[in-house]
Amino acid sequence: MNPPAESPSPMPPEAPPPVPHLALKATLLLLFMLLLLAGSTLYLLYARGVFERTQRLVLVADDSEGVVVGMDMSFSGFPIGRVRRIELAEDGKARILIDVPRQDARWLRQSSVFTLERSLVGGTRLRAFSGMLQDKPLEDGAERTVLRGDASEEVPRLLASVRELVQNLQALTAPDAALAASLGHLQSTTARLAGPQGALQVLTGSEAEARKFIEALDRANALLTRMDGLAAKADAQVFGPEGAMRDAQATLRQLNALLAEARGSLKRFDALLQEAQGIAANTREATTDLGDLRADVESSLRKLEQLVNEINRKWPFARERELKLP
Repeated sequence: MNPPAESPSPMPPEAPPPVPHLALKATLLLLFMLLLLAGSTLYLLYARGVFERTQRLVLVADDSEGVVVGMDMSFSGFPIGRVRRIELAEDGKARILIDVPRQDARWLRQSSVFTLERSLVGGTRLRAFSGMLQDKPLEDGAERTVLRGDASEEVPRLLASVRELVQNLQALTAPDAALAASLGHLQSTTARLAGPQGALQVLTGSEAEARKFIEALDRANALLTRMDGLAAKADAQVFGPEGAMRDAQATLRQLNALLAEARGSLKRFDALLQEAQGIAANTREATTDLGDLRADVESSLRKLEQLVNEINRKWPFARERELKLP
């Protein structure tokens, strides 16, 4: 066999032409990257408020659990401050240093209240409340005590309450508990209600008492029926055509006639009384004149008696004469 013919060797690739000013372009690219990195850093610092004028606020709490540097403090749901540092004071309390921008510090007043809230779900929140925005603004570097609202602290108390509730439920549902006895009595009462005269048996206590009650109702109904008949008869006798009411009306008319006659008699009697009063007045005047006349007669008789006595004294031998007075 003939050996295979050798293929011609490939030509070496041509080298790319050199980039003009390659070092200068690399240097410019490096400088552009450095400027971009510096600009991004400056923008991040500006966005974080590094170059913004701020006001310092110090919040004092018993502990700073859940509070981290960079956490926001909100007012009405909007962040107005940021935690810059957390330090431990000499008295063992935590001092939370917050930077508040000058433009947002106008929402903080001397009467503002600050809270540190910890919930079961979610993180810790710092919140500010200003009820009276007319108060003086909060000064720079002011220290305020933060109020804590930790929901996790209520968990042990809640568990204790649930445990007590479960124990009470177990005591209520025990076989010898009062609830079981009450349910038994209720079941027996329901069974009695399902029978004949059940409601009456429950109310009266026994079937015999219920029967007595029904008999009393029947007698009462019979008595009411008789009373209705008597009432109808009394109505006919009193208000009927020949009832007592017509006789009473006739008697009343006769009585009215007698009263009218009595009124006329009284009027005539009043006239007679007036005449009698006139006669009595005249008689009174005549009696007064007779009294005066009698007084004069008695005076004359006394004078005459004195004269007779004087004559008898002077003439004692004269016989006595009897003087009769009228």
